[in-house]
Amino acid sequence: MASVPSLASTVQQRLADALSASLPEAGSADPLLRRSDRADFQANGILALAKKLKGNPRELADKVVAAIPDNDVLKEIEVSGPGFLNITVTDEAIVRTLAARAADDRLGVPHSADAGTTVIDYAQPNVAKEMHVGHLRSAVIGAAMVEILEFTGEKVIRRHHIGDWGTQFGMLIQYLIEHPHELDHQGGEVSGEEAMSSLNRLYKASRTVFDSDEEFKARSRDRVVALQSGDEETLALWQKFVDESKIYFYSVFGKLDMEINDPDVVGESGYNDMLDETCRLLEESGVAVRSEGALCVFFDDVKGPDGNPTPLIVKKSNGGYGYAATDLSAIRDRVQNLAADTLLYVVDARQSLHFKMVFETARRAGWLNDKVDAVQLAFGTVLGKDGKPFKTREGETVRLVDLLDEAVDRATAVVREKAKDLTEAEIAERGAQVGIGAVKYADLSTSASRDYKFDLDQMVSLNGDTSVYIQYAHARIKSIFGKAGGIEPVAHPELELAPAERALGLHLDRFGETVAEAAASFEPHKLAAYLYQLSSLFTTFYDQCPVVKPAPPREVAENRLFIADLTARTLHQGMALLGIRTPERL
Repeated sequence: MASVPSLASTVQQRLADALSASLPEAGSADPLLRRSDRADFQANGILALAKKLKGNPRELADKVVAAIPDNDVLKEIEVSGPGFLNITVTDEAIVRTLAARAADDRLGVPHSADAGTTVIDYAQPNVAKEMHVGHLRSAVIGAAMVEILEFTGEKVIRRHHIGDWGTQFGMLIQYLIEHPHELDHQGGEVSGEEAMSSLNRLYKASRTVFDSDEEFKARSRDRVVALQSGDEETLALWQKFVDESKIYFYSVFGKLDMEINDPDVVGESGYNDMLDETCRLLEESGVAVRSEGALCVFFDDVKGPDGNPTPLIVKKSNGGYGYAATDLSAIRDRVQNLAADTLLYVVDARQSLHFKMVFETARRAGWLNDKVDAVQLAFGTVLGKDGKPFKTREGETVRLVDLLDEAVDRATAVVREKAKDLTEAEIAERGAQVGIGAVKYADLSTSASRDYKFDLDQMVSLNGDTSVYIQYAHARIKSIFGKAGGIEPVAHPELELAPAERALGLHLDRFGETVAEAAASFEPHKLAAYLYQLSSLFTTFYDQCPVVKPAPPREVAENRLFIADLTARTLHQGMALLGIRTPERL
């Protein structure tokens, strides 16, 4: 289906036509249209044009306005200041544009048929370790970007870097070889908590032996070499740890209302066969050089505290591979085999220097070029209410499962307090949707690069910039339909709009451009801000523009119900792109 033009694009076209007609010498000039507080839109392009044509901007502006024929879109154009155009559109144009959006399943969001391929690397928990609050942001931001990019037409390939192998795996595998029944479950399905508890038990037991027995420590280190060189027995036992960890990970992602699929899980092990060749290609091309026995890449602008260059170590002096070898091999795979033109890494900002060096190395080697973008969507830290990194009272890292369970408990209490006619099962279901939505929204409504405070009281509040406020607006619209008594939503372009209807209609018109902007700049918080503002404008509309009581004329009621319905659909679609549910009743 052809994309539905927004009001902004329609106004832009009318002005561009008037510019060409009144100032043919200007060629195809851009009116530089933007949304405005003074009017509906403001066009600033005439100032730059006047400079180019060496003319008086106000006179040129008057000339352009005079060239606009009578029409049903532009109600008023005022020439202001040194040549700005303040533009007010007709109520008819607003309603007609909204009606076209309402007839479109995509609500007017453009869908590019020739978009590219993005590989997005997100949700990277560590094998055989508990997921903590630090794992939250990569998962939540990454999942939202997947939805937003796919909705705009991008082909998205998900990658979860699960499958590290370092010294701790040598220790774990060696212990399992010497105590073979430690990971055996006695039949039946294993829950995520059970899987994690057996991994924790095994980790603690093997660590105790590792720290106290030098011979076991030596055997463990040899086991790492066996693992990286592909010894079958060692690999099979390592896979056992990965599978056990995945039972646990998937249960946590399930709580987060996120789906992670096996084919998308590709960790260090997935690139093992490429590491040797990656190092050889870097060394042969001169991108990497030997330094003190290690294979290194140097950069003029990366120096340590002592002023000496700090290299990216691709291969250690003992023959082991660093993270850089894996990350560079992954780039080769994603560009050459997966044909990606964008590589998006949703990774903690503290790894920014590492990725800067990896990307620059890949460029020097020719694996990244002008046709491929590599971007780190770097995110800040989750802080406690005290503004310090989030820890338990004992100073431990906060378990993600505990955090999510508490959010759901708090939200369920809020839902129960408000619920008039919900069953216990419905209260539990809504509590989960509100609690998990609250956690995700708090993360996504903050610019990813900033730290944010994790404050559950604020997150599940019905007031302020929270997901519950948006979910409640959506549920409120649905309740209007239950009371509408046979009135159907019908657009009536001939009607005059009240100020609150106009404001809501103009904001609804921005949905397509907001989604496109969030996709292009990898900024889901822009979509979150849009949805919060939409809910606020709807609240004002709900207070000032009665739909059912006191009953307005039928056409007015139908038109208001139409605007309310489009608002609900927009909230539902926008929240879905953020990975958040919108219950019909709360």
